[in-house]
Amino acid sequence: MNIYVGNLPYTITEDELRGVFADHGEVATVNIISDKFSGQSKGFGFVEMPNQAEAEEAIGTLNESAVKGRNIKVNQARPREERPQRRPNY
Repeated sequence: MNIYVGNLPYTITEDELRGVFADHGEVATVNIISDKFSGQSKGFGFVEMPNQAEAEEAIGTLNESAVKGRNIKVNQARPREERPQRRPNY
């Protein structure tokens, strides 16, 4: 299951986030989204957990829990919506 994690501290690393979720089961991938220009975290990311029951347990336990002083938002990720392409200004 792909899990959305929001309101992340900007200083958290992917390894630290993996550790938070690893207490609840197997973690396949962790991806913290960063700004493509500055490289700074945007404060959200995604965690992939292959076991459905472990993922649901992690969501229920971790949603609104404190991580490095911030209450994180955790829920099942929705499919990305297609956005219209921006036309360049010539």
